[in-house]
Amino acid sequence: MVKVLFVCLGNICRSPVAEGVFKDLVQKHNLEDQISCDSAGTKGWHAGQSPDQRAIKNALDNGIVLTHKGREIKTTDFDTFDHIVVMDESNFKDVYELYYQTKHTTPSAEKLFLLRDYDPKVKGVKDVPDPYYGSALDFEEVFHIVQRSNTALLEHLIEKHGLVVNQEEE
Repeated sequence: MVKVLFVCLGNICRSPVAEGVFKDLVQKHNLEDQISCDSAGTKGWHAGQSPDQRAIKNALDNGIVLTHKGREIKTTDFDTFDHIVVMDESNFKDVYELYYQTKHTTPSAEKLFLLRDYDPKVKGVKDVPDPYYGSALDFEEVFHIVQRSNTALLEHLIEKHGLVVNQEEE
């Protein structure tokens, strides 16, 4: 089982959307028995809470149901998850430092990376912008960034791990 963890700051906007979109893509490719995912925040401010209502609404408008409850990243996540996918440079730095303090080694680029490393439209900026202080349009922009980045990420993971996509219709 390939395990993927999506990480942002508070785990109520970007990372739960990334988790929801990724789960949907995994399901559409019939890979639920080969890939699982979760999300977390670098801060525990919203532990136990549902995602931001604007994220929930935007995801629903795009056919995705968000069921995640917020949580803070734990040091045990470094052993549990094969890939830790971070939303922005600031949180990447925090996760990198926590990983190094925990493992006393540098994480590989396959273990810890930015989601937009897989965005086919990225030109320079690698952050998924935080929509928390923004408008509904900002949440929509984040959704589309996450969707196209996760699509490319899933394709990469299928190839890297030799996963078998079941094409049968149910």
